[in-house]
Amino acid sequence: MLAPHQLIFSALEGALLDARTDSFAGAEEALWEIRRRNIALVLLTTRTREEIEPIRRKLEHSHPFVTENGGGIFFPDGYFSLRIPGVVRVARYLSIAQGRPYAEVCEALDEIAEECAVGVAGFHHMSVREIAANTGLHPRDAERARAREFDEPFYFTAASEEAIARFTEAARARGFEMRHDSAFWHLSSGCDPARAVRTLAQLFRKASHTKLRLIGIGSEEHDLPWLRACDHAVFLPGAREGGTPPEPGRKGPGRTGTVVMGDAPGAAGWNRTILNIIG
Repeated sequence: MLAPHQLIFSALEGALLDARTDSFAGAEEALWEIRRRNIALVLLTTRTREEIEPIRRKLEHSHPFVTENGGGIFFPDGYFSLRIPGVVRVARYLSIAQGRPYAEVCEALDEIAEECAVGVAGFHHMSVREIAANTGLHPRDAERARAREFDEPFYFTAASEEAIARFTEAARARGFEMRHDSAFWHLSSGCDPARAVRTLAQLFRKASHTKLRLIGIGSEEHDLPWLRACDHAVFLPGAREGGTPPEPGRKGPGRTGTVVMGDAPGAAGWNRTILNIIG
């Protein structure tokens, strides 16, 4: 199933994929090499399952992946020869849901907005055309982005900073997390990419009966928690404006590795990093 001793976890956005073009041109040599060595490559993304399907086809990716910032873990049926508690079938995959169901998240968004007297517009309020207009996505891509399972992007239509702070506190009181990226706020509950990394590492170890070295590559601030769950983690520079580098040499909890800065951004930096690590 995989080469002994190595398991790679990689962010898609700004790491394996160029932050501006979504191209993985420049990473082909490393991708070929890990396929040749049969090293498992687990992809982590903030996108939906439907959004990354075309990318996985281009990458010829057949390993597990994690969607919506840790909301769901997906892997092909039969990938692990194990009995796994809590697994359900979703489309062509088996899945472990970490995040609360999307319908519950949307309901909570509307209730918290009413409670705090703020205006919000979530993806579930918008048509595909409106999502395309608000995101700059092609309508087909906007349709894929709307096929959400765990995490709801939204923006405040009318709210002061104080009202947003009240909203955030009310969400936390209900057990929901808030995340803000360059364009949208996100509401979710239970989405945890670091827990997804630990869960998958345990499954790989049980299936292979091997002590694995966890390699992690990311490029954005929200990648840092799961990178710190890896033994050897690299933070690629300059993927997007506002990217926050890790504290030099900071160790992950319970691990011997550190998060270190890579020397080049995007797919080319990813390619160089992988080749340097696997030797």
